[in-house]
Amino acid sequence: MNDLENKVSLITGAGSGIGRAIAMRFASEGSRVVVSDISEQGGNETVSAIKKMGGESIFIKADTANPKDHQRMVEVTVSQFGSLDIACNNAGIGGPSATIDQYPIDGWDKVIAINLSGVFYGMHFQLQSMLRTGGGSIINMASILGMVGFPMSVAYVAAKHGVVGLTKNAAIEYASKNIRVNAIGPGFIATPLLDNNLDEATKNSLTSLHPIGRLGRPEEVAELALWLGSPKASFVTGSYYTIDGGYTSQ
Repeated sequence: MNDLENKVSLITGAGSGIGRAIAMRFASEGSRVVVSDISEQGGNETVSAIKKMGGESIFIKADTANPKDHQRMVEVTVSQFGSLDIACNNAGIGGPSATIDQYPIDGWDKVIAINLSGVFYGMHFQLQSMLRTGGGSIINMASILGMVGFPMSVAYVAAKHGVVGLTKNAAIEYASKNIRVNAIGPGFIATPLLDNNLDEATKNSLTSLHPIGRLGRPEEVAELALWLGSPKASFVTGSYYTIDGGYTSQ
């Protein structure tokens, strides 16, 4: 039997990168997958890829900075598939690059809205659904920058530190309700988010920061997400797992 047989999962930011890899991996283990993304094209491409491998999936276009979109995502998921068993709050953006005194206020607001408030909004409605059905697993995508700082990225760092705090608090509040909440802290992963925001020289510089000698792959993060979402991690809650090629060990 597959690890996620008969489970229903909802993954935000699943139109590309880490989110798409998680959606595909969950589907390969038997989960029915609800793909959410702001990009209609990317989301539908993920759904199509899942269906080609014999999986069951639907797409919901949503803005994770909008709490009403989160409510709708959960409602559609339950209406379509009967429950919500696993939620992965993965959607995020990089934001501007600037020192704090020069950091644009609107850039700060946008990064916090998507990367931090979006995770809270997601959990707010996901937890309500899981409480009604007797349990579930929530996986929040933080970052190594939820643990350490990084120059010129104040909003991203603050948001990801906040995600780790949200995760720990939720884990304590819902541990007795059969709901597990954990966070993943990837190092720099070779995704479109990185490709679209960094030049080759910068990417090479980032690669050198990882003792393992390369950037991570989305599929590697998906394997960790799969484990956290599965019964194999039944005693794991409130944890923050780095997957960073040794970055934070230095």
